[in-house]
Amino acid sequence: MGNCHTVGPNEALVVSGGCCGSDYKQYVFGGWAWAWWCISDTQRISLEIMTLQPRCEDVETAEGVALTVTGVAQVKIMTEKELLAVACEQFLGKNVQDIKNVVLQTLEGHLRSILGTLTVEQIYQDRDQFAKLVREVAAPDVGRMGIEILSFTIKDVYDKVDYLSSLGKTQTAVVQRDADIGVAEAERDAGIREAECKKEMLDVKFMADTKIADSKRAFELQKSAFSEEVNIKTAEAQLAYELQGAREQQKIRQEEIEIEVVQRKKQIAVEAQEILRTDKELIATVRRPAEAEAHRIQQIAEGEKVKQVLLAQAEAEKIRKIGEAEAAVIEAMGKAEAERMKLKAEAYQKYGDAAKMALVLEALPQIAAKIAAPLTKVDEIVVLSGDNSKVTSEVNRLLAELPASVHALTGVDLSKVSAQLAACGAIPGPRAEAS
Repeated sequence: MGNCHTVGPNEALVVSGGCCGSDYKQYVFGGWAWAWWCISDTQRISLEIMTLQPRCEDVETAEGVALTVTGVAQVKIMTEKELLAVACEQFLGKNVQDIKNVVLQTLEGHLRSILGTLTVEQIYQDRDQFAKLVREVAAPDVGRMGIEILSFTIKDVYDKVDYLSSLGKTQTAVVQRDADIGVAEAERDAGIREAECKKEMLDVKFMADTKIADSKRAFELQKSAFSEEVNIKTAEAQLAYELQGAREQQKIRQEEIEIEVVQRKKQIAVEAQEILRTDKELIATVRRPAEAEAHRIQQIAEGEKVKQVLLAQAEAEKIRKIGEAEAAVIEAMGKAEAERMKLKAEAYQKYGDAAKMALVLEALPQIAAKIAAPLTKVDEIVVLSGDNSKVTSEVNRLLAELPASVHALTGVDLSKVSAQLAACGAIPGPRAEAS
């Protein structure tokens, strides 16, 4: 990348350097130039007019008269490419004052050498010729520096020994007049020339500025036109791209729909075949076995039904026969028990309380067995008493409470029954035993 440098008509731009060590140099004035970054160098040198005032003091003429001469010179750097290159080679990087000093010393040197070859009268009376001579002699030397002498005039000539005043009052007056006229004309010419140069400079600058402005305007207009064209083409390309993309998407979607339709048809066909296969499989694996199993179960159920009916009939016949047998047995047992109860009742009626007593006595062992049943689980009974008489008394007490317990359980009073039996002689009393 780089920068664009512009320069007016009053100075020159020097662009040096480039790619691959190039020594190419570009000299531009009143225009523009492109300079690359890092590899190009840009420098400027002034093209404006430089006013010099060479002064030679106490320089001896051909007659040995010491004169002091002052002049006015207008110089500038020439714009021809070769001469501009020479001037840039010698003065680039120096300021205007340094350039003035170099040219001033050159002019003063030539002025001194020419003063030494002329007489006072030649110098004093024909200053234009003297100035022309100085300009012609000094022009090649300063030209080799790339400097052009636009004008050179003698401003003043005087001496310290009053040699010029001794030429006579008239001559002095004439000389003074001519000197004044010459100085005025020189100043006038210098001013006119300077004004003309400035005018030319301003004209050139104005033309350069105008061209630069026109170039910028044309560049901006061309740039706007290019931008507009690029935007239009970009918009058209974008619109075409979007339209083509929409068409492609539409085609892709249509193809996808067709593919989906084909896939759906194939899927429907496959599903139909699967339904037929599943139907056949169900018929083969479920329906036919189910019908066979149902038929088998139906046959088994019918056989089981017949079996159960026959078994039920046999069982009913068996129960009927058993019931009839049991009924006959029960009837016989009932008749026997009724007969037994009748005989027992007659016996009880006959014996009365003695029969009851017999029944109670028959039941007492069973009652005692039920009461003593828990004691069968006891291994040993220990009666804690230190007196044998107390054990005996406890046993007697238990026996004495036995009739009351029997009476409470059966309602039979053993004491009364014993008394009645003793009275009837069925049970012997104590006395009968004693006797």
